[in-house]
Amino acid sequence: MSETTNNPSGAGLRSAYLRLMRLDRPVGTLLLLWPTLAALWMAAEGTPPLALIAVFTVGTFVMRSAGCVINDVADRQVDPNVRRTRARPLATGELSVRDALTLFVGLCVLAALLLLLLNDAARLLAVGGLFIAVLYPFMKRWTHLPQVVLGAAFSWGIVMAFAAVQGHLSQSAWLMFVASLLWIVAYDTLYAMVDREDDLKIGVKSTAILFGDADRLIVGILQVAALCAFWLLGRQFGYGPLYLVALAVMAGAFIHQQRLIRKRDPAKCFVAFTNNIWVGFALFAGTLAELYLGPLVPGPH
Repeated sequence: MSETTNNPSGAGLRSAYLRLMRLDRPVGTLLLLWPTLAALWMAAEGTPPLALIAVFTVGTFVMRSAGCVINDVADRQVDPNVRRTRARPLATGELSVRDALTLFVGLCVLAALLLLLLNDAARLLAVGGLFIAVLYPFMKRWTHLPQVVLGAAFSWGIVMAFAAVQGHLSQSAWLMFVASLLWIVAYDTLYAMVDREDDLKIGVKSTAILFGDADRLIVGILQVAALCAFWLLGRQFGYGPLYLVALAVMAGAFIHQQRLIRKRDPAKCFVAFTNNIWVGFALFAGTLAELYLGPLVPGPH
């Protein structure tokens, strides 16, 4: 694969950079944002400081974009061979590796400036989060479990949120991290099922390949385990029926996803993956409902 570019200019160049950062595809950002915001509200046991809401919202967009950029740098030789990714700017030559790395550094600098608004505990955790995010794209060459590493990277905002609010990491922070990790491995396996045929041809590893014919069963087990962990999390915070309604909505979404993937059609596997936006939103909405409306609802809390 040549490192030369097709030299787009003007609107074409802006479009290439936006696509490199996936700003045209916000699914991944929303999957990262909803649980992170839920963690902020849980940690604060109410409305967190507006400054923290702003930092973590902007930081989610920035770090997800940075992760996409470094992922495409790592996969620039692979993406042209995968139907879903062959139109990415580095795969087509619209942008060079130097362009991408310059953008990556710029995004990291912006993220570092945001860290100035956080406490020392959150800043220290951010270093680990950056390491995991950079490591992830290369894991698919070494192990069939890159989805686990992605799960850790996407869940890192949760522990950072707890640290930013409370100044330390509580048992609840780690429980939510584990719940999120289980959920992410499940939905990123759905994502990997979309590319399984191409990945097998080019030697890229994934949980979808590792699980084989047991993929639906194992995804289901992970989804149930995630629900149980989120239920335990709600118990720790004393949440009541409104949070349980949110868990029921999440369970319904998981059942819908299982129906979509029953024939393992790549297009429907992708739809099942994107459906997880509503799982994250249900978690966030359920958290807000418990914190603001829960005291008004009769029943145990």
